[in-house]
Amino acid sequence: MPIYEYKCARCGEVFQELVRSSSDEKPLKCPKCGCKKSEKLFSVFAAQGNSSKSASGSSGGAGCAGCRSTNCSTCGR
Repeated sequence: MPIYEYKCARCGEVFQELVRSSSDEKPLKCPKCGCKKSEKLFSVFAAQGNSSKSASGSSGGAGCAGCRSTNCSTCGR
Protein backbone atom coordinates (compact mmCIF):
# COMPACT_ATOMS: atom_id res chain seq x y z
CA MET A 1 0.00 0.00 0.00
CA PRO A 2 1.79 3.11 -1.18
CA ILE A 3 1.84 6.47 0.53
CA TYR A 4 1.47 9.33 -1.93
CA GLU A 5 2.35 12.98 -1.46
CA TYR A 6 -0.11 15.66 -2.52
CA LYS A 7 0.03 19.45 -2.74
CA CYS A 8 -3.02 21.59 -2.02
CA ALA A 9 -4.05 23.82 -4.92
CA ARG A 10 -5.24 26.58 -2.57
CA CYS A 11 -2.67 26.92 0.24
CA GLY A 12 0.29 24.86 -1.08
CA GLU A 13 0.35 22.50 1.92
CA VAL A 14 2.16 19.23 1.14
CA PHE A 15 0.60 16.19 2.80
CA GLN A 16 0.71 12.41 2.57
CA GLU A 17 -2.08 9.91 2.11
CA LEU A 18 -2.13 6.12 2.24
CA VAL A 19 -3.86 4.80 -0.89
CA ARG A 20 -4.88 1.15 -0.71
CA SER A 21 -5.58 0.77 -4.46
CA SER A 22 -6.08 2.93 -7.55
CA SER A 23 -9.84 2.42 -7.25
CA ASP A 24 -9.60 3.82 -3.70
CA GLU A 25 -8.31 7.20 -4.93
CA LYS A 26 -10.78 9.98 -4.28
CA PRO A 27 -10.58 13.75 -3.96
CA LEU A 28 -8.57 14.44 -0.84
CA LYS A 29 -9.22 17.17 1.68
CA CYS A 30 -6.25 19.36 2.63
CA PRO A 31 -5.56 18.95 6.36
CA LYS A 32 -4.63 22.65 6.64
CA CYS A 33 -7.37 24.53 4.75
CA GLY A 34 -9.95 21.86 3.84
CA CYS A 35 -9.73 22.43 0.06
CA LYS A 36 -10.62 19.35 -2.01
CA LYS A 37 -8.33 20.23 -4.94
CA SER A 38 -4.86 18.75 -4.75
CA GLU A 39 -2.25 17.44 -7.14
CA LYS A 40 -0.27 14.24 -6.71
CA LEU A 41 3.43 14.97 -6.46
CA PHE A 42 6.16 12.94 -8.09
CA SER A 43 7.86 10.79 -5.47
CA VAL A 44 10.80 8.44 -5.71
CA PHE A 45 10.92 4.92 -4.37
CA ALA A 46 13.01 4.52 -1.24
CA ALA A 47 14.30 1.38 0.41
CA GLN A 48 16.58 0.79 3.32
CA GLY A 49 19.09 -2.01 3.39
CA ASN A 50 21.97 -3.18 5.51
CA SER A 51 25.17 -1.23 5.18
CA SER A 52 28.57 -1.63 6.74
CA LYS A 53 29.08 2.17 6.87
CA SER A 54 27.99 4.13 9.92
CA ALA A 55 25.28 6.77 9.66
CA SER A 56 27.79 9.54 10.39
CA GLY A 57 30.30 8.37 7.78
CA SER A 58 30.59 9.46 4.19
CA SER A 59 28.67 7.43 1.66
CA GLY A 60 30.20 8.60 -1.59
CA GLY A 61 27.87 11.22 -3.05
CA ALA A 62 25.09 11.11 -0.49
CA GLY A 63 23.72 14.42 0.72
CA CYS A 64 23.79 14.51 4.51
CA ALA A 65 24.53 11.93 7.17
CA GLY A 66 21.07 12.30 8.74
CA CYS A 67 19.05 10.92 5.85
CA ARG A 68 21.81 9.86 3.43
CA SER A 69 19.75 11.30 0.56
CA THR A 70 21.19 12.90 -2.55
CA ASN A 71 18.18 15.23 -2.54
CA CYS A 72 18.45 17.28 0.62
CA SER A 73 14.97 18.72 0.21
CA THR A 74 13.96 15.41 1.79
CA CYS A 75 15.32 16.32 5.22
CA GLY A 76 15.52 20.09 4.85
CA ARG A 77 19.28 20.35 5.30
